Amino acid sequence: MGYGKWISGAIGWALAGPIGGIIGFAVASVMEKDRPAGELSDYERKRGEERNSFLLSLLVLSSAVMKADGKIMKSELNYVRNFIERNFGPDAAREATIYLRDLLKKEVDIRAVGAQVANYMNHESRIQLLHYLTGIAMADGAVSTAEVRVLKEISVAMKMGDAESEAIFAMFNNGIDAAYKILEITPEASDDEIKRAYKTLAVRHHPDKVSHLGADVQKSAEERFKSISEAYEKIKKERGLS
Repeated sequence: MGYGKWISGAIGWALAGPIGGIIGFAVASVMEKDRPAGELSDYERKRGEERNSFLLSLLVLSSAVMKADGKIMKSELNYVRNFIERNFGPDAAREATIYLRDLLKKEVDIRAVGAQVANYMNHESRIQLLHYLTGIAMADGAVSTAEVRVLKEISVAMKMGDAESEAIFAMFNNGIDAAYKILEITPEASDDEIKRAYKTLAVRHHPDKVSHLGADVQKSAEERFKSISEAYEKIKKERGLS
């Protein structure tokens, strides 16, 4: 089975920009569920392209995060492999792992790749992508200074705000300070500001907004959605709010 089995729908924009230069192979016509492109509706084709563009970007930027501290950990490779396997099955996971090992030998221009992602990927998908990449850095149980630097560089390149990226990083921390960051507010915020922040984020980050990226991506979004609710409850408890 070739890469085209699971990545064949991927994006004309990849070939025209820095991601295409890194990928280094021609992307075939869209094929979802083993159907030729001509049998797909416009909606199916668009969804397939969005999903596969997410995965291509994920692989390229994963390699940048994994190389950040100068050592490639088996736990990080397993993290990526398990994600692909849950979404596409064991054959795709084996091929993606081989392909990722090749990517790890190449240099990634984070600024250029991030700019391409920002131009063609919707905001919620970019948030989910950064969440996934942060999970890679956490896979070995600790995040190095070099990994944090690369994650922040990716965040800026993808045109994400500081509060948004800090909120994602905080989701991997259980402290009360992290709870405020998850809601993108400070401990000085009023009770009303806290309630408004929670309601805004609950709408903005609803898992249904990334359902087109696949079941596993949506599941990860559900975890983020849950962390927002838990952060809100933690702050309410600390302040004695009902």
